[in-house]
Amino acid sequence: MFRVLASALLKLMGWNTRPVGAFPVKPKKCVLIVAPHTSSWDFIIGVLYRSVLRLNKSRYLGKAELFKPPFGFIFRWLGGTPVDRSTSQNMVDQVAQLFDQDDELIIALSPEGTRKRVDRLRTGFYNIAKKAMVPIVMVGFDFKNKQVIFAEPFYPSGDQLKDFDVILKFLGPVEGKYPEKGLKHLIPA
Repeated sequence: MFRVLASALLKLMGWNTRPVGAFPVKPKKCVLIVAPHTSSWDFIIGVLYRSVLRLNKSRYLGKAELFKPPFGFIFRWLGGTPVDRSTSQNMVDQVAQLFDQDDELIIALSPEGTRKRVDRLRTGFYNIAKKAMVPIVMVGFDFKNKQVIFAEPFYPSGDQLKDFDVILKFLGPVEGKYPEKGLKHLIPA
C-alpha cells in the first residue's frame, strides 16, 4: 500500500520512479552512501524510493533525539536506527556489529554527515564498510534531472584516497536540491 502511495508521490513531484542503474540484488549487506545531502527533502525522497524499490531491509542512522516520543515511532517505522552521538562509544564498531547480527542489512548514510557544504567527506561510512567487510553502493539524488542514480557496489580497497577519488568522481557531478552545497568542488582533477 505505501509503495503505491510512494510511487504516486514521486510522480507528482516529477521524479522518475525507475532509478538510473539498478539497485544491486546482491550483496544482501552493504553501506549505501547517498549524496549530495543538501536538503531535508533528501530524507523524504530516500524514504519514498526505499518503499518503491522494496528495500525493506535498509536502515538509516539518525540522531537519538529524533526517536523520542511523541513522533519517534514514525522514524523507526521509516527504517531509522537511533544513534547516540553524545557518547564516546565507537560508532564504527557499533554499526559493524549490526552487520554481524543480521543476514541481510543495508545501512544508508550521507558521506558528508551534514546538509551544509563540506570541505571533505567524512570517513565513518568507509570505516564501517571496511570493518564489517561489506561493499559500498553509491547513490546520487539528482534533483536537476529528478532521478536517483545507483553505482555498482565496490569493496573498500584500503587506499582511502583512491577510493574517495572514485566516490567523488561519481557523486560530485550529481546536483542536489541546493547545488552550491554539493560535492562538485571536491571532484579530483
